[in-house]
Formats: sequence, structure tokens, C-alpha cells
Amino acid sequence: MVSSVLPPVPSPLPFRLLCLLRDRGPLSRAELADRSGESRARVFGEISGLVASGLVTEAGLAASRGGRRSTLVQLASDLRFAAIDLGASSVDVEITDGGLEPVAAYAEPADIRSGPRAVLHRVSEILAKLRAEGAYQRLRAIGIGVPGPVSFRDGVPVSPPIMPGWDRYPVRDLLSREHGCPAVVDNDVNIMAIGERHAGVARSVGNLLFLKLGTGIGCGIYLGGEVYRGTDGCAGDIGHMQIDGHGQECTCGNVGCLEAVFGGAALARDALAAARSGASPALARRLAESGAVDARDVADGAAAGDPACVRLIRDGGHQVGTALAGLVSFINPSMIVIGGGLTGLGHALLAEIRSVVYRRSLPLATGNLPIVMSELGPRAGVVGAAVLASELAYSGLEG
Repeated sequence: MVSSVLPPVPSPLPFRLLCLLRDRGPLSRAELADRSGESRARVFGEISGLVASGLVTEAGLAASRGGRRSTLVQLASDLRFAAIDLGASSVDVEITDGGLEPVAAYAEPADIRSGPRAVLHRVSEILAKLRAEGAYQRLRAIGIGVPGPVSFRDGVPVSPPIMPGWDRYPVRDLLSREHGCPAVVDNDVNIMAIGERHAGVARSVGNLLFLKLGTGIGCGIYLGGEVYRGTDGCAGDIGHMQIDGHGQECTCGNVGCLEAVFGGAALARDALAAARSGASPALARRLAESGAVDARDVADGAAAGDPACVRLIRDGGHQVGTALAGLVSFINPSMIVIGGGLTGLGHALLAEIRSVVYRRSLPLATGNLPIVMSELGPRAGVVGAAVLASELAYSGLEG
């Protein structure tokens, strides 16, 4: 039986060597020793063990620098990880190789409210489909993000507001048991932050805020190069910070939360009101044509100069900027990255968020603070889930 318990703190050297090969591709043993800061004798011994385990293989000769050419080593070509990003209304799955390059990918609409049994059963069907198509024979680990608070230690969602039936559901243990490999579960915005820092615009940024604007709103926090999850895993849940004490009721049961003011559902609600009242001719036309309006319609209306659509975006950006300004003064990050479905609202949203943050935060905190859109876009989540899966697999090794 495969253990689904997260491993203890890993012996650092084999973990670091595997991560170096993951991130930099084939390297010689001497290069690995130089980059790891360890003695050549120790690194050569560890690599021999990793070759014997089947995780690492030899990869031919390095380019000549004069003298005897070194032999390169690389991660085994059959290493495979599953990366899963569950959203409120979608599921994205990637199978990656050891270097986290996608081997296969699949995405489809999904309703997180249909419950864990139905959603995770569908995830297993997708993985089985990808396996049948030759994407993998064996998974080394699975990483999954879910749109709600997670106990990272226990691998379970905890009282997630938009996920009825998921509270304390054993997501990690179920996936581990069904697929014969270790699994790791995290909040969706954390995996997006991890993905963006690993392969996006925030590469190697030490202190980072990643803001997800979608059906829900959350903030991934990197401090000193590590994800900060808080004592119980709910750090960064800014979607449930109160913005308006007399505002709309939120899914969490409180009123005036940021998510209730400007999450995806809130924007659709306000857009529908603007269409029905005639305040937005563009949205009124769209409602008459299709019977519904959404964030994309607001973006299209704003691009066409519809004043009500422009106002919806600016009002939302103002509220988000107000929440972020407090975090900036408190945490003093070196970068803010914004991702999620509502980034499709475009530059007007980003401009309003920047304006509020730069105006309301301390000048010392914003003097060198870039606020940018995600570079990975919708792939941020699966990239981050793959990073977590690889680190779980590599950290299970003994040095």
C-alpha cells in the first residue's frame, strides 16, 4: 500500500540534485557538484545511487572544453507526474515528464458543487484516458489544487465556501490509493503562485503576492522563497476580507466580502443588473441575444466604450486595489502577479489596481513594486501542481 502521508524533511542533497536536473536539464556530475556546493565525491556517489534507482540516466558526452569530455546525466525519460487544477467550473489535467514539460493535457468544464465523489471520479477517468493514450505507464506523484482552504498537512479541504460536500474529504488519500503513488493537495491560488514563480514572470522572486481573480478571489503568498500557508492553511484568503459592511451576502455567510463585491459571480450579477436596467446598452443587447451576460461581455463592452462596463471594471479594480494596498504595506512584496479568469477584463482592470495600490501604500513599499499580469495564464495552476508533485516524489528519497 502506498503511503499518502507527506514525507519528513528530505535529505537535502538527492532532492537538490534532482531539482537541478529538473530545472536545468542534463548536467555533468562536476556541474552538479559546483551548483550544489557539495564535494564531487559525495555528488558522484549520490548520482550513482540515483542511476541505480532508475530516476537518473546517462545522456551522452558534454561539449568539449579541452581535455577529456564529461558524461552528462539527466532525469529518466519515463518519469511522469500528474498535475490537476480544479476550479469552480473547470478541471485541467496535465501529465508531465521529469522536467515538468507537458506530455499530455486535457481540460473540460466541471462543477465543483457536484461534490468530491463525482468530480474525483471524473479526474480518475481523465487520467485513465491519458494512460490508455500512452501518456504514462506509471505516475511517480500527483499534485492537485482545489478552490478552497486546504489543510496542507492532512491533504483535505477545510470548510470551503464554494465546495459543498468537500469539507475534510480525504482527497490526498483517495488519489494516492487509486493511482498507486503519493499525492499532495493545496489551495488553487497557492499552486498558481508556485507555477508562476517556477516558470512565469516571477521566476526566482523571493517575496511575491499572486492574486487570483476568478469565481473566487485568493492570494498566494511567497515569503523568503517559500509559500506561506499559515497555521491551518488559510493564509491569503483575501476574498473573504470585508470591504463593505453593508454589502452583498457572501457564500461564506458574511456580508461585504471582496469576493461578494467583485468575484466572477458578483460581476455577472452586477452586469445582469446593468443590462436589465438599461444602464448598459452593450450588455442589454447581449442579454437579448443570448439570455445571459458574463465577464467576457463586460470586457467586450468596455473595449467598445460602454460607460457602464468601464465603470464595473474600474469599481472592481478599486476594491481589489484597496485590499492589496493593505497587504503591500504589511508584507512589502517585491512583485504582485495577477491571474485568474477575470484578467480577461484587460488593461483597465490592471490600471485601476495599480493606481489604488501605488496611491494608498507607503512609498517605500511601492517604489520598486511591479504589478503585472500572469505570464502563464490558465497554465499557472497545472505548472504549480506539477512542481509540488515532483518535489513530493524527490523528497521521499533517502540521502
